[in-house]
Amino acid sequence: MHDEWPRMDKLGRSVFSSGDVSEAEQVRAFLEAAGVPTMLSGESLATTHGFRLIGRSGKVEVLVSDEDEERARALLAAADAGEFRLDEDADLESS
Repeated sequence: MHDEWPRMDKLGRSVFSSGDVSEAEQVRAFLEAAGVPTMLSGESLATTHGFRLIGRSGKVEVLVSDEDEERARALLAAADAGEFRLDEDADLESS
């Protein structure tokens, strides 16, 4: 096991849930890029045999550790407030 990977038993605080696996994976990638270890829960139940399940069975949660919960929630609140948006004229070319 890789030493930097989070232990699954330490990830238990849900900071985001959705019926959309893609949306949950985007939130997970955002938090991981910010250095917050995450784990998805329920993604295998969200679709079965190629069909999307609707309702509680299809809920996917992004889990973080107790010690990362406050930071993860702050990052998600900042994203919801638009703090990470780029201006339309932003230079996306790297120097």
